[in-house]
Amino acid sequence: MSVLFAFAAGLLSFFSPCIFPLLPAYVANLTGSSVKDNRMYVTSKVVMQRSVGFITGFSIVFVLMGASASMIGQLLTDNRAIIEKISGLLIILFGMQMIGFLNIRLLMSEKRLDVSGGNLENKWRPFLMGIAFGAGWTPCVGLALSSILLLAGASQTMYQGMFMLLIYSLGLGIPFLMISIAVTYSISIVKKINAFLPLLNKINGWILLSLGLLLFTGQFQKISAWLAAFTPFSF
Repeated sequence: MSVLFAFAAGLLSFFSPCIFPLLPAYVANLTGSSVKDNRMYVTSKVVMQRSVGFITGFSIVFVLMGASASMIGQLLTDNRAIIEKISGLLIILFGMQMIGFLNIRLLMSEKRLDVSGGNLENKWRPFLMGIAFGAGWTPCVGLALSSILLLAGASQTMYQGMFMLLIYSLGLGIPFLMISIAVTYSISIVKKINAFLPLLNKINGWILLSLGLLLFTGQFQKISAWLAAFTPFSF
């Protein structure tokens, strides 16, 4: 259950209005390329190499966040039931914000780190940009990411929390890599998918709302235990 929610949250975070429409700008900044005649003039090899560096950067930040959340959860293990209910309520709040039932301006605030300038040929630049992105994510990613961090805080071990955030990073990073390569041939794919972003954002909100309800009612652990019986490890 945790893996499914984490991957879905990462995948839908990528298709959020704060990330997906800006993908050509991300790729252009990472590679130093420009857009002309509806395509980006840069080789797929360069895009792949620099996108992997960018994804690695924010993945490390997210996994460390997962470790921190899990460690705090372990320190408060005697109050795990209370933590799960508080986490469930917060995730429900985040889900309602994404669906549009609420409009809390504080939840849509953001912090920025200026990483412009510098040598574009620096091989560490994409990695450092990934770290900057992970440390100062945009509001759309923050709600989903915060929910997964709350779930990591309620996990049994620190490694479970770290693994959960790794899965979230894969959900965010895999489509980033695939579509980054696609825009080198044509950026029209971004324009076509943009029309579905509001719907995908609401789907993400409903997923978070469901996760919060399951966590608050204690059904999350029961369903996870039931599903565990069908995994290869159970045999």
